[in-house]
Amino acid sequence: MSTIKIRAKERNGSVTVKTLMKHPMETGQRVNKKTGDKIPAHFIQEVIAKANGDEVIVVHWGPAVSKNPYLTFVYNGSKGDELELTWLDNKGNRDSKTVEVK
Repeated sequence: MSTIKIRAKERNGSVTVKTLMKHPMETGQRVNKKTGDKIPAHFIQEVIAKANGDEVIVVHWGPAVSKNPYLTFVYNGSKGDELELTWLDNKGNRDSKTVEVK
């Protein structure tokens, strides 16, 4: 099951993309109240969006981004574009989802 939700809509040659990524986004600063140990850092480092194979945005994040991050952006495109969004976290995990622009 994908951790990514995407909506991509074209209007007058511009595609507005709205994404929600399910991820804990741990900073590495919080402490487990039961054990007193720090919770290890676990966050998305890079998000790449491609339209028809061409990169339209590359985002680099750090540990300060909140849990289940929301990202929205606009690029010049059209209906029917194949939009692929991929994220990579600091533990090497990744997820990807592809949608067709409406």
